[in-house]
Amino acid sequence: MKIAVLPGDGIGPEVTRQAVKVLRSVSARYGLAIELKEALIGGCAYEAEGHPLPPETLALAREADAILFGAEGGFQYETLPRGLRPGDALLTLRRELDLFANYRPVVAWSELADTTIFKPEIVEGVDFVILRELTSDLYFGEPRGIERTADGTRRGINTMSYTEAEIRRIAHAGFRAARSRRGKLCSVDKANVLETMELWREIVNEVGTDYPDVELSHLYIDAAAMALLRTPKAFDVIVTANLFGDILSDEASMLVGSIGMLPSASLNADNKGLFEPVHGCAPDIAGKDIANPLAAVLSVAMMLRLSLGREDAASAIESAVRKVIAEGHGTRDIAKPGKEPIGTEEMGDKIVQALAA
Repeated sequence: MKIAVLPGDGIGPEVTRQAVKVLRSVSARYGLAIELKEALIGGCAYEAEGHPLPPETLALAREADAILFGAEGGFQYETLPRGLRPGDALLTLRRELDLFANYRPVVAWSELADTTIFKPEIVEGVDFVILRELTSDLYFGEPRGIERTADGTRRGINTMSYTEAEIRRIAHAGFRAARSRRGKLCSVDKANVLETMELWREIVNEVGTDYPDVELSHLYIDAAAMALLRTPKAFDVIVTANLFGDILSDEASMLVGSIGMLPSASLNADNKGLFEPVHGCAPDIAGKDIANPLAAVLSVAMMLRLSLGREDAASAIESAVRKVIAEGHGTRDIAKPGKEPIGTEEMGDKIVQALAA
């Protein structure tokens, strides 16, 4: 199994280092033959190579069976020209590898109930997946840019655009995901205002006729954002557009106590994927050994399950993470009241120890 390791910027290298440590441990335990190769991406790649996605990194990503990604970005890169910003590297990877389906599981573990801002009865038992379409919408639509109008003022333009085929394939992915879980799919759109989303709803309804065993519902994005906090246990699988999925998944992190607990998988039609923590590069805490590596570690579990077909190894990682948390260990963002937080490195070590046990 060839795995491309792209740590990136900010806390990316720190959390990815722990994820790789866990991956090596579980591979040895379960006899997995893996080959890891690391490459630059994002701001560090721009500093070293003059581009956030060097040709050798893209080539490595194409050749790999799966990609483990850390984070990209940094305030110092925000004024670079479009195409040279760290985020452009990730967008290019998604487009070039056609990673159209982004799965973001949201599970509120009882061991972390006291780290959330919600009452226990609201979050206890929360377990749903946000399925975000990842290669279209405002992030990729044309025309885009900033232009001068006739009177000399500036106007920013981004285009929300979806083809029938793009909607249809993410809808099928959503129905299949719901069929493998509790059989409920909620499609989130803004069909009452946007023609793009009107087409979205129409196509989702058409695809739904192929899945009579799945209960389909619809919510507008504003209502969904409210319901996600009011009645989160009502959701099983949420399928939605690129922009809306980006926003909802960050909101959902508050249900589980920290965005540092949310892994993700971005898959193409062949289940080749890029696996990454949902959180960003967090430059304010980079290099301080306080970042939570569990989203990166849980992303490894998703990689083993979805791209490499090793449910046994994936479940072992998830059980080890849960064991360590149940023992009361947590980084600063999920430390229990009155309990001394542990560092990034120590958290990785404890997961490895739990695997060995």
